[in-house]
Amino acid sequence: MSESKKSTIKIMHRTVFNTPVLTPLLRMISSVLLRLGGWRTIGKHTDNQRFVLIGAPHTSNWDFPLMLMVVLKLELKLHWMGKSSLFMFPFGGIMRWLGGIAIDRSQHHGVVEQVVQQYQDNPHMVVLVPPEGTRSKVKEWKTGFYHIANNAGVPILMGYLDVARKEAGLADFFYPTGNVEQDISAIRQFYKDKRGIRPENAD
Repeated sequence: MSESKKSTIKIMHRTVFNTPVLTPLLRMISSVLLRLGGWRTIGKHTDNQRFVLIGAPHTSNWDFPLMLMVVLKLELKLHWMGKSSLFMFPFGGIMRWLGGIAIDRSQHHGVVEQVVQQYQDNPHMVVLVPPEGTRSKVKEWKTGFYHIANNAGVPILMGYLDVARKEAGLADFFYPTGNVEQDISAIRQFYKDKRGIRPENAD
């Protein structure tokens, strides 16, 4: 594990997405499980892996393993932000190996800046952020993902799952303009007809 000199956020560079031998095996298993589950994977591998990935709708604990399999199949190498309680002993090492970045939700200061610093320190960087921030029903999206992308000068890739169509994957890139309200509204339009695993938790 390495830690940026300019950031207090710890990230593990050798993760489930780039471990020799094991990662190719997990990609194959993920492809088989998605096919057996009737899920169609949307998207393709991209060489320019420098963007913020959002995933929605986030309505169930099953979203994570499903998207993990999709990401493995599409050969992305990413990190994801999770509440610090997920990283407590004895699971911290495993969660970081799965790409996790521990976020203390009681300390809001500097999280965006620290993640932006990681983008500045690393030529290849993808961070997955669920814009709802929770699997429970919410009225407003959190804007941290937007400010990270805008301040780091990277696009936002819209990841999604749709139970109605049995689709999960990656859609289009969105390039922030700096107009937060207008851009968030435009992004949410894409997700308007997407149905989560537990639609009663959707906003």
